[in-house]
Amino acid sequence: MFEQLAELEERYQELEQLLSDPSVVQNRELYTKYVKEHGDLGKVVMVYRTYKGVTDELEESRELLSDSDPEIKALARSEVEVLTRKKEKLEDALHLALVPKDPNDDKNVFLEIRAGTGGEEAALFAGDLFRMYSRYAESMGWKLEIMSEHVTDSGGFKEIVVLVKGKGAYSHLKYESGTHRVQRVPTTETQGRIHTSAVTVAVLPEVADVEIHIDPSELKFDVYRSSGPGGQSVNTTDSAVRVTHLPTGLVVICQDQKSQHKNKAKALTVLRARLYDMELRQQQDEMSEKRKNQVGTGDRSGRIRTYNFPQGRMTDHRIGLTLYRLESIMQGDIQEIIDGLSTYYQAQALKNADSATAA
Repeated sequence: MFEQLAELEERYQELEQLLSDPSVVQNRELYTKYVKEHGDLGKVVMVYRTYKGVTDELEESRELLSDSDPEIKALARSEVEVLTRKKEKLEDALHLALVPKDPNDDKNVFLEIRAGTGGEEAALFAGDLFRMYSRYAESMGWKLEIMSEHVTDSGGFKEIVVLVKGKGAYSHLKYESGTHRVQRVPTTETQGRIHTSAVTVAVLPEVADVEIHIDPSELKFDVYRSSGPGGQSVNTTDSAVRVTHLPTGLVVICQDQKSQHKNKAKALTVLRARLYDMELRQQQDEMSEKRKNQVGTGDRSGRIRTYNFPQGRMTDHRIGLTLYRLESIMQGDIQEIIDGLSTYYQAQALKNADSATAA
């Protein structure tokens, strides 16, 4: 590990020299590339340099343990204990820093929320989840752009797809993929019985044209008039677009814009993200069982979380986290959950990296 860290520090110093080179500064593309690499390496290098400093201090303190002065020995013993703990924490931080970063972490994301079992109650909860994520995005300074939506008569969503724009959006939201279960008394329930419904959430990184190629000949486009709740027409022109990717059967519908061209562009953007996500999952499925623990992606197939309204309780089943403040969670206060998931999956990634190194 330390040989790798020394090489990273050497590269960091090399980049500092390159960034002061006039020929590099004049090359905007190259300069931007080096600035990003320098920034990424800087986080690791700073921790490594702190670690080296603490290690040097620790060695000096250990030498003082053999001093003839009792007071100096006692002070040195105390320093050794403090510095040893600090060194261990920095070692853990360095191990974690060397775990390969998810290349999608800084990307914008498509957040797809769909009503599952539970009929209208599931559609209403899909709307609640959309508002929860919207308020969280607002607190993070991110922007939202609705790509497509299917509103039900009750005001919920059968499906809504939204683009979340903001640095680190994927790194924060990627563990939200999965089935979200809600337990509560629906507004239509006259006898006060608790119903259980489900909503599925998918989080897909936005991808550029160069990252996933789509052959135009493999696409089928259909246009029709946009419709709202109950099927009524909300547009007098054929602006809604349905695009079908023939090889995979994936279908994307966009009718949010009044312009057919804008809806077509949005549909292709969503399709590109879904194809990229499908490709990633296929790659994961080909890995060994040990590498298939959904580390870094979350488990989208199973129930990941339960929202129990009568008890005001939220439980994330993957990490065993239970919080009794459901009202604030539904208002977008989910950072504690996201932090808990990130810590858990980082630990899993570190464990897998250590196992691979040992093997």
